[in-house]
Amino acid sequence: MDEHGEHACCAPGRAPGAAPRPTPAPAPPGPTDGMVRLDGGAFMMGSEDRHAYPADGEGPVRRVTLDPFWIDACTVSNADFARFAEATAHRTEAERVGNSFVFGGLLPDDFPPTRAVAQAPWWREVEGADWRHPEGPHSDLEGRGDHPVVHVSWDDAVAYCAWAGKRLPTEAEWEYAARGGLEGAVFPWGDELEPGGEHRMNVWQGAFPAGNTAADGHVGTAPSRSFEPNAYGLWCCTGNVWEWCADWFHPTFHTRDKRHAPRGPRRGTHRSSRGGSYLCHHSYCRRYRVAARNALTPDSSSGNVGFRAVRDA
Repeated sequence: MDEHGEHACCAPGRAPGAAPRPTPAPAPPGPTDGMVRLDGGAFMMGSEDRHAYPADGEGPVRRVTLDPFWIDACTVSNADFARFAEATAHRTEAERVGNSFVFGGLLPDDFPPTRAVAQAPWWREVEGADWRHPEGPHSDLEGRGDHPVVHVSWDDAVAYCAWAGKRLPTEAEWEYAARGGLEGAVFPWGDELEPGGEHRMNVWQGAFPAGNTAADGHVGTAPSRSFEPNAYGLWCCTGNVWEWCADWFHPTFHTRDKRHAPRGPRRGTHRSSRGGSYLCHHSYCRRYRVAARNALTPDSSSGNVGFRAVRDA
């Protein structure tokens, strides 16, 4: 299991060191149906948020410029991923290994005991959990075709993108898109978590990890087009599921990285993910902010990690 700092609380991972699968050759640029074209340009990336975790390396705030690109308006859904799996016979990391991590609160009360994550015992390693069976063999995707696909590793996401003629976003592209043009804001809609008492994303409500009131209307994942999109027309950029990014994670690399279209270090042990998930709660994890970062080994999979894709404009 992933012992990388305090990140296991957000989404557990397998220990680094597993041999990666070969990166598939990308298909020609795919269609832009369901995507939003962004003009790029300059924006202020990162934050000095006092609630940030120093080891995450959100700061310093720096001026970054990007070229134009297209980005999925929504995270890749179960229906999207099913078309890919059917066309390619792709078997995900979780399917090949035979297990994945499920939030214990989503399991039946009589579910057999399973191994838990030491730093985050609410995570349970469940045999037979995969993208088709989000909570294990007793579950399926009925009624969840429009929910984000989960239990997909970084390698699985890259394979989907190659098939679709797309790629994973860089951290800079992801943050630029999630901000929706709001410079320095905490969330895609502004600085208040629940402006006017209105829920704007799917995160944990109540006392974590035992009492979810579901005040935002959801337990577990929500459909990919829930709540209101940001000003760029992107849905659920924060909350719901973590989203894989292309970059290797490093807490300080960006302090010396280039400022035009940065892509992170050339190598590493963990990949970056962004956006937070339905399990984020202010009592232990405020990584549901647009500048927040998370680190996962590329072969990690769990019930709160998905992705959205981009392509060059």
